[in-house]
Formats: sequence, structure tokens, C-alpha cells
Amino acid sequence: MKKLFLLIFITAININLFAQVTDKEADLKKQNTDTIEGWKYGGMFSLSFSQTSLTNWSAGGENSISINGMANLFANYKKGNSTFENYLNLGYGLLKQGKSSNFMKTDDKIEFVSKYGKKASKSWYYSALLSFNSQFTAGYNYPDDSTVISNFLAPGYVLGAIGMDYKPNKTFSAFIAPLTSKITIVNDKILSDAGAFGVDSGKVARNEFGGYVRIFYKKDISKNILFQTKLDLFSNYLHNPQNIDINWENLIDIKLNKFLSAVITTTLIYDDDIAIGIDSNNDGNIDKKVNSKIQFKEVLGIGLSYKF
Repeated sequence: MKKLFLLIFITAININLFAQVTDKEADLKKQNTDTIEGWKYGGMFSLSFSQTSLTNWSAGGENSISINGMANLFANYKKGNSTFENYLNLGYGLLKQGKSSNFMKTDDKIEFVSKYGKKASKSWYYSALLSFNSQFTAGYNYPDDSTVISNFLAPGYVLGAIGMDYKPNKTFSAFIAPLTSKITIVNDKILSDAGAFGVDSGKVARNEFGGYVRIFYKKDISKNILFQTKLDLFSNYLHNPQNIDINWENLIDIKLNKFLSAVITTTLIYDDDIAIGIDSNNDGNIDKKVNSKIQFKEVLGIGLSYKF
């Protein structure tokens, strides 16, 4: 765990150094446009689809169909020394294999972040942040598609933080908040009674107080390639502060033509309060739950994309 945290920290520092060097020329070019005040909107939509159909195929295999959708939107406001940033990130994916199986969920994400800043110096802002995370539909531990292990607002995460935001350029920011409240919501009776996601059995919510760091970097590394990374770290002062919650997301958008692109996303999560179901005897059934497991997800999609 310590090695993982050290790797993430070194990566973040390297990204910051790279951003400071490579963005100098871009900052000079944008010097005039950066002073424009008011609202600025933008975002990206992508939709990918794949199908495999087999008939009398001697090599074997199964028919399959999959679809993945993603939306990353922002609405930012600037006036004088004040900034107001808002981000909405949505994702959903489905997969069906064989004739008899039902659709399985491969991606499900709702994330909203709102941050207000007041300039304190050239690169530092007094800031307050509010974020919300959840999912659209129920989740299952496939191949078991009858037992719900997650749902909308089960879990749901609401985080409020007050601190300082370091923004040396337009592509990098590091928000450091020593005063942070994190609420974990489990608005599902079965999951709540089971004490899922660290909430006490029978309770709907769990409150935590601690420190929070959010590192964000976004850069067009070439004319047709966008890279974006986001790292969230949270330490609960009151319970096992050494067990730092980690959420690290990366996105690469490769533009193939005006409306076609390849999108790669990865997500790494570590949360000591979340029990992960495992198959301990390799019989195909989830029979045990353990904490302190690293979660990792990778999604690759090639399909329609629109950026504005």
C-alpha cells in the first residue's frame, strides 16, 4: 500500500513538472484569451458499440453485443479574482454474451463536482469544494445476477471540503483541504442491514472527518489526443488515518476523424471500508468478502465522439 501511494505521489509530481515546462509557450499564446470573464461551457460525448455473431463456427465462441456511453461536461465562471467550476461526468455500459444470458453492466458512473475559488496570490486560491458520486442502476456480482450488491445511492458519496487550490497554469490544479466532511450513503435496506460500504448495520449514512487532496491534469498532448488524469485522496482523522482512500482515474481520447474516436479510461480504487466479494475456492461462486483490496477497471471504446 505504501509503495502504491509513493508511486501515485511521484507520478503527480512529474505531471506537475511536465505541465509547468510544456505549458509556458501555450500560456503566452493564451495570455489575452485567459482574461476573458463570464461563463465558459464545453464537454465531450462518446458512444461505442460492438457485436460478434457466430454461426456454425468451428473454433467455438459465443455471440456478444456491447455498448458503452460517456459524457464529460463542464461549466466554468470567472469574474475578477473569483472562479466557479462545475463538472459532470457520466458513464454507462452493457454487455450481453450468448443467447440465454441477460445484459451485464460493465460501467456505471455519476460524478458531479463544484468548486469555488477566491484568488489569494498568483497561483493560490482560497477554495471550497462539493462533490457527489453514485451510480444509475443496481449492480451484481456476476455470474450471480439475483443478489444486489450496489444501487443508486447505495453507495452515494457526498464530500464537502475547505482549503487551498494551487493552479500554476490552465492544465494543472492541486486542491488541498485539511477540513473535509465525507458522507457515505447506503439508501438500500438490504445493503444497509448488511453493513455494506462501511456504514453501521441498519444505518443509512456514515459521517467521516478528515483531510482531502484532489489533483487534476488535462492536456491536449497532440492535435488529436487528449489526456486527462484525476487523483482523489482522503484520510479519516478519527479512524485509521493511515488507510488513505484512493480514487485515480485516467482518460485518453484519440480523435480518428471528425466524429470517430477511440476512448480509453482506467479507474483504480482503494477503500478499506469496502468489502470485496471473492471466489476463495475457485468454484465459480462468490463465497467470501475481504477488505483492503485494490479495485481496477479499464474500458476501451471505439465509436462516435463529439467534443465542444
